[in-house]
Amino acid sequence: MKDLSSTSNYNRHARNSLIYPKKRPSPHGISKHHKSPLLSQNVMQTPRSVKAALLLQRQQLRRDGVILEDEYREEIRRYMHEMENYTMSSTQSMDQQPEIRWHMRPCLVDFLVEIHFSFRLRPETLYLTLNIVDRYVSRRIVFIKHYQLVGCAALWIAAKFEDAKERVPTDLVKMCHDAYEESAFIQMEGHVLSTIQWTLGHPTAEAWLRLMCCGPCMEEPKVQHVARFLMEITLFYREFIKYAPSSSALAALTLARFLCGKPARVWEETDECLEIVDLLDMRLAKHVNDLSETLVKKYSYAFYSKAATFVVQYYLQGGKFIRIASPILPVTPTRSVTMSAVSTPMSCSTSISDGSDDFPLTPITPALHPPSSDYDDKENRPTTFEPVYNKHRIDSPPEQFLPHDFVTFGRPALHSLNVSSSPRAYP
Repeated sequence: MKDLSSTSNYNRHARNSLIYPKKRPSPHGISKHHKSPLLSQNVMQTPRSVKAALLLQRQQLRRDGVILEDEYREEIRRYMHEMENYTMSSTQSMDQQPEIRWHMRPCLVDFLVEIHFSFRLRPETLYLTLNIVDRYVSRRIVFIKHYQLVGCAALWIAAKFEDAKERVPTDLVKMCHDAYEESAFIQMEGHVLSTIQWTLGHPTAEAWLRLMCCGPCMEEPKVQHVARFLMEITLFYREFIKYAPSSSALAALTLARFLCGKPARVWEETDECLEIVDLLDMRLAKHVNDLSETLVKKYSYAFYSKAATFVVQYYLQGGKFIRIASPILPVTPTRSVTMSAVSTPMSCSTSISDGSDDFPLTPITPALHPPSSDYDDKENRPTTFEPVYNKHRIDSPPEQFLPHDFVTFGRPALHSLNVSSSPRAYP
């Protein structure tokens, strides 16, 4: 006869196991119950939980490509500052080019931005490409017919240095509409590397921005996207080349925080940073309609929080950057009593400082006179040098040597995408 009691017990056990699954055993030997988020907000965090949260945050930064240990943070920053000063280009040397003019630069940068976006390369690749181009043009004479060749060779070098192997552009001849042979790219690559002495460790503005956004103050994605859009604008124009990448990144982040309504980081702002912010704000306020169409379309996707649309609408409505005054710190009271060169001890009844609200003057202390206001260190006075431009030398370049048509396969890749969708970007 079949045992019905055992069958019913088995069915009850199976039904309970489906409804109430067994909990995984805790690695610490005790079963820990998960608290609801509402109850856990009022519970004081233990040192162990704080350490676990910091570990999770560091793992997230590692996935984002920011690996910076606390004990080496200052040494890494110091080395990055040294390298950015070593790998800077010279605008004075670039002014001496016999054929290349500054109005040709936006055309080349627009061409490189479109190729960079079509191949989904890392952001650092674009900044390293322009740095290689600027350093090469600072040391070699480049003709107009070779300007696009130098840009493609620099992009090829930067992609090999920064990106994965499968993302490196290969069909460079097709990108330039068969304007150059394949051997020309290989020859130009070797010439560029020998000119810059194989120095590719340039700390880009993107690298500095990641450190600033993932440091003690975590920035929102929209602020980061607006800052990246502003940083890429600085690649197009001459007045921003002379500044260090760290200053450009800080200026872009400062302006982005202002546009997004975030409080300013007054303790980080420098005079050079505010100078770049003023230049960016002035250019956007006067020439916001003259921005690169490729750059505006790139940052109009939802993946980039529609940063270009946000910035362009702000300045079309007459917006302008307002500098926030630095906080006034309390000043230590100063002595308003004038004494002789050496004060002599006085009695308590005849003290001069008895009727004053300031601190009493200590006896037998030499009176300190402030330095004269007419002091002028003429020997160490900073001087600025601005090159003299010859406005009559600006000629119209041959149209067949400038990349006006861009790439054939890159343009459909941009216009076929839906603006509302988010393109897959390289992490």
